[in-house]
Formats: sequence, structure tokens, C-alpha cells
Amino acid sequence: MLFSTVVIIFYAPDVLNEKSSPVVKPYFGISFNGETVAKAKLLIDRTKNYTNLFVLQSGPISKNETAINIICDYAVEAGLDFIVFFGWFDFDHEWQIPWLNYAKERWGEDFLGVYLYDEPGGIQIDYNWSRVFHLIRETDPQFYESISVYIQDNSTQTVARNYEEAKNRYIDYIQNHLQINQLNDRSIASFTSDYGLYWFDYLAGYDTIFVELGWNHSTAKHIGLCRGAATAQQKDWGAIIVWNDVDRENMYQGDYKSGPEMRQDMFDAYETGADYIIVFNFPTDPPGNPYGILTEEHFEVIEQFWNYMRKNPEQHGIIKGDVALVLPENYAWGMRHINDKIWGYWGSDENSQQIWDLSQELLKEHGLSLDIVYDDSTFLVEDLYQEIYYWNFTK
Repeated sequence: MLFSTVVIIFYAPDVLNEKSSPVVKPYFGISFNGETVAKAKLLIDRTKNYTNLFVLQSGPISKNETAINIICDYAVEAGLDFIVFFGWFDFDHEWQIPWLNYAKERWGEDFLGVYLYDEPGGIQIDYNWSRVFHLIRETDPQFYESISVYIQDNSTQTVARNYEEAKNRYIDYIQNHLQINQLNDRSIASFTSDYGLYWFDYLAGYDTIFVELGWNHSTAKHIGLCRGAATAQQKDWGAIIVWNDVDRENMYQGDYKSGPEMRQDMFDAYETGADYIIVFNFPTDPPGNPYGILTEEHFEVIEQFWNYMRKNPEQHGIIKGDVALVLPENYAWGMRHINDKIWGYWGSDENSQQIWDLSQELLKEHGLSLDIVYDDSTFLVEDLYQEIYYWNFTK
């Protein structure tokens, strides 16, 4: 659903669009969500002098090998690195997995990796699982009996009996159903965008998560959750600038970011150290706009920000995540509001109010300097932060 933008800070001084070697992060670019090669080329031509990344995030084109190859060639000729989106590896398009080897050989380091699936954590939290389990029971009762169904209050059904089992099932889904291991086994970087459960996306094998800046969510909180997960697990992270709000039933009806709002998101991402800064470019608004939702106002902001990054590399990562809030192990709470779901199966529990109150206090005090991580013996955070607050701490 999302598409992305990225920034490079050091460059050949006299030629904006020639890649220096080695490439230096952060990357800065715009996602393409359109349906034709011609429109992809148009967007590349419009932005190639002030971006260094092209994200081919088109669902229709992800099923067209010829179109992918033409667009990727065109992006590289324009001096851009690129990421290619696959919603999943489609059994009806058996060329996709062999294409991974082809892409590595054909484009080398210009091919940054694959944007696989979209919003796995957000889907986990917000999906109507009761409806899913009802359909499974109706269509495949034998499978329904095999998935450890557990009934809560005679109404809420879940395939997990506790948070640990929910985590294991989530990781298994990404690794074996979405087949992220096809990328890991080939040392091809894996990307996705999300608005929740970033920690568990990384556990499942993603190399880079783009935190979605939008939805009227707290920017500091979600950067803290994503950056914290990346820091603890030694992964990269990025930011993708999305809508303020949208009608989920009709994504062509939305409150899209203005130029000044987009600029603020870019600065927040840059100053907090994002490895990627991405502009999500979907759908088409106004009708007939050849550049998706981007207008001259947006292009002006994008070019201004590119020039700012070139002139101010010392500002990248100037706001450090030096304070941490540690959540309970496997406590996959959306944290968007006090009644948010845990793992999408359970409502807030007896710990939620304490965690909510403490997180709000720490965000007010530390803002973009706060990371939010998990109590997990695999990843020791004591040496990473100047101050650490555990979830049950009372200020």
C-alpha cells in the first residue's frame, strides 16, 4: 500500500545525479504506485536530479516481468538506486523468485532489495480475525480444529493461547507464507512499511522497516518504536511519509500531506537518523495528475530538502535516541490509544494503563529522543541508552 523515498548525503560535488562510490546513506526518494511504464519514466524524469532512490511499489507492475526490467533499467540509467515491490511471491507468477537472482546479476549494487508485502504488523493488529476464524470453521473444519483455537468470553477467537504463541505464529507467517527467507537466503535486503509491531517485523527477518509518518499518529512515539527496534536488533530503519487520514474503504478519498507537513516529516526523519526517507505517492489526486498525489508544491519541498541534506550532512541523526522505555516481552500492543489491541486478538490488559501513562510522560519529557524497546534477553539494551525506564516504573 505504501511507496517510498530516500536520500543520499555525500555525492559527486559537480554532478547531482551521478552516484559516488561507495553510496552513502541516507537514501531519499519517491515511490511509484502507478500502472504503466510510461508513467514510471515520467516520475523518474521529474525527480532524478533531487533524489537518489526509486521505489517501484506498483502492485500491477509487480506481476509484469518485462515492465519491471524496463523501469529498473531506466532508473539506473537516470542515476538512481531502486527497490522493487512484491506483495508476495505469487504462485501464478513463477518467474518472480528466479528473477531475484537475475536482478542481483544484472544491476548489482543499484538493486537495493525487495519491498515485500506491506504493513504486516498493522494488518495483524487491525484485521478482523474473528471473521477469518469463522470462515475457516465454515470452510475447513478440520484445519480449524488443528490451529489451537481458544475462545475468550465466548466471542473473541484467536489462534494463539498467549503472547509467546502469537509471536511465534506471526514470525512463522512472514518467514514461511510470505517467504521472506527467499530474500534472506540470497542476501537480498528486505523492506516493508508499517505502523505497528516493528520489533516483531525485524524478528521475522526484515532488514529495514519504514515507519509510516501519518494517520494523525504521534510521530515521536512511532519513530521511537521503529528506531528503538532497529537499534536494539542492529538493523536499518527508514520513514515513509503517508496521508494524514484516508477512508480505508475508498483510498481515493484522503487527507493528503501538504508541502509544509511533508517538509516537517522529512526533517523529523532526517534529524532522528533515518537511513531512508520516503514519500508515499498514491493514489491519483487531482484526477488526471500524471504524478500521483504530488503537486508542484510537493516537488518544490522535495528539491529544497535534497539541497538541505547536501549542505547540512552534520544534521543527520543529530537527535539521538538516548532514552529507552522497555515494554514487557512479546507485548505487541499497537499503542495508538489506550484501547488498542494486543496482537490483534486481545484488547488492552491489566498492564496497558501503566504503560500508556508512562509512555505519555516520557514522550512529553524526551520527545524524539525516546526509543521504545522490548524486554528480550536476546537483545541487551543496557549499554545502548543513557537512561532506561522499565514499563512498571512509577515516576
